[in-house]
Amino acid sequence: MTTARSGLPRTLVVRLDSAGDVLLAGPAVRAVAAGSSYTALLCGPQGTPAARLLPGVDDVLTYDAPWVGLQPPPVTDTATRHLLDAVAAGRFDRALVLVSYHQSPLPAALLLKLAGVGRTAADSEDYPGTLLDLRHHRRPHRHEVLAALDLARAAGFPLPPGDDGRLRVTTPLPDTTPLTGRGPYVAVHPGAAVPARAWSPARAARAVAALAAAGHRVVVTGGPAERALTARVAGRHARDLGGATDLRTLAGVLAGARVLIAGNTGPAHLAAAVGTPVVSLFAPVVPADRWAPYGVPHVVLGDQWAPCAGSRARHCPEPGHPCLDGIGDAEVLAAVATLVRSRGDARDRGEQGEQSERGAPV
Repeated sequence: MTTARSGLPRTLVVRLDSAGDVLLAGPAVRAVAAGSSYTALLCGPQGTPAARLLPGVDDVLTYDAPWVGLQPPPVTDTATRHLLDAVAAGRFDRALVLVSYHQSPLPAALLLKLAGVGRTAADSEDYPGTLLDLRHHRRPHRHEVLAALDLARAAGFPLPPGDDGRLRVTTPLPDTTPLTGRGPYVAVHPGAAVPARAWSPARAARAVAALAAAGHRVVVTGGPAERALTARVAGRHARDLGGATDLRTLAGVLAGARVLIAGNTGPAHLAAAVGTPVVSLFAPVVPADRWAPYGVPHVVLGDQWAPCAGSRARHCPEPGHPCLDGIGDAEVLAAVATLVRSRGDARDRGEQGEQSERGAPV
């Protein structure tokens, strides 16, 4: 049922994964919002804070899906009915179910049909029966941002004129100078929900020491559960912000950084959303062409042909975590220097540099 006021549909976008995945859905959400009278985002508990940062979102629904996440909950009648009631109350005409290339949208599509959503679109390699009104096929090796935009366009939601399709968050962001101190700094985010996608703590600590020795002021970030990690990594060489930020405040910290150094994790995408270049410590357990930082200058470091490539392993299967811990300090310092220059050059031109190719910064 469309609204009499505008004639545009009420649309639900579904992205049930982590905060980083929700941030990558941001451009597609804006495309949907431009063609809808009301846009809600259904996401998991880990993605809810990121969903609240996205432009174009009128409401956020949260559902801890039993088929998603590192520690999925059991299937319960209570949680399922609560979701169905919440979606039905939204009176959505259309829905887009966004998933990664290796996931199925069909469990979510079934629940949306039961909740009375009019038309549902998704990328699906599995036969959907009557669960999808638009079964879209993702192009091979497509970045997550572009794949979501492709689906939105196929469903009738192109990006509006003037929208460049990069990641964004709502502004203004908080002043984080009381946390970071004054003067230029490099941010290091040593943690990740999946350990295989980050440096070991000892390797991260050595990198911070090398950055400080090279004259960089360093700020180390992390969530409340990562305080011990950030304290170890920061040591006496860096300012430790472990547990000191929520996601919006972290966005402010990253916006003030000259460069972020991080693994393939949500803060890397948050940095891209605020225009900060990224040294991406990318373990090849998932492909960099799909999840590398998007829309900002970046350098991908890490052995992309390591034995773990494509394994989706959560813990490194190789002794010594060679694909990431084997990255030398000289590589890190060179990447930081290149990206600092690229950001300075972009600011001199009054524009942000274009997204780099993998391992080759703008």
